[in-house]
Amino acid sequence: MTPRFATDIITFYHPDFWGLASADAVREWALANPKDFWVRVMEALAEADVTGLELTFAPGDIESALRAFGSAPAFRRELAARGLSVVSAFIAGSDCPDWRDADNLPAIVADAERRAAFLADVGAELLVTGLPMRTTFGTRPPLFVDAAYMTRMADIAHAVGEAVSRQGVRLAFHTESNSTLWYERDIDLFMSFTDPRYVWLCPDSCHIALGGGDPVAVASRHAQRIALAHWKDAIKPIDVELTVDETVFAQQQPYMTELGTGIVDWKGWADAMSRTPGADTVLIELDEAADPVAALRAGRAVATAVVACPSRFAATSPAETAPNTR
Repeated sequence: MTPRFATDIITFYHPDFWGLASADAVREWALANPKDFWVRVMEALAEADVTGLELTFAPGDIESALRAFGSAPAFRRELAARGLSVVSAFIAGSDCPDWRDADNLPAIVADAERRAAFLADVGAELLVTGLPMRTTFGTRPPLFVDAAYMTRMADIAHAVGEAVSRQGVRLAFHTESNSTLWYERDIDLFMSFTDPRYVWLCPDSCHIALGGGDPVAVASRHAQRIALAHWKDAIKPIDVELTVDETVFAQQQPYMTELGTGIVDWKGWADAMSRTPGADTVLIELDEAADPVAALRAGRAVATAVVACPSRFAATSPAETAPNTR
């Protein structure tokens, strides 16, 4: 089976692609010109022969698409005219209700239902989210990611997963670095506490490797629950304690690399992905590519080759190439 290729909208956030001076300038311009923003993104996707898109935080969020085209069906028609479609949307943004506040459950569910309604109207079936971030190591009082914590997260995940399922949308959890769903143990614990009918997994090969884990082992253990995966490479596990604040995502960047140039075992990953419900989509994740068309074409070539002939990209697993420093 030949999969469809997709990418995250963040691929298009690099200021060089827009001829602007900074990421802030891109956000400001896209806010003022949402239709121009989306038309250029669509043209670049079509040029790269990548037909699927994951929406996330601004400027490539749900609100931006609605401002640009007026409605989800209109956005869907614009995409379809270019052979494109929405694969998923990531719950992101400063206005998202905090999962750590027990009183926020009604707001959390309502926020997810709103996003799920958009996805249903645009022809997509997958809402992706993550668990809250860890705190910086040494912070007092400490945040322990234990059974009690995961029980609370599972309760919220069940409520959200059931709510969006009524709209034909599945809820999948992304394995973000420095979050409470990062280490292999985190993922196993959360998956064991959640109902597979309502809670799915979106593993990220890069982030799992950055936590000193084995992405292939995770994908193999949870294959039946993987609705989508982010295909991304890592240079090595994160070997220092990062400060977990608004800069943490930038701090992670030096540990990431283009597909096929890092430590992810693409042979094993492709084999594991072929046995998942999400096998029909390969989502290539490239954070802020200066030349997104070239980067997507290169990533697509690697993924195409490894899916067709996995042995060409055999690599030693992260556990064998670098010590687990976590």
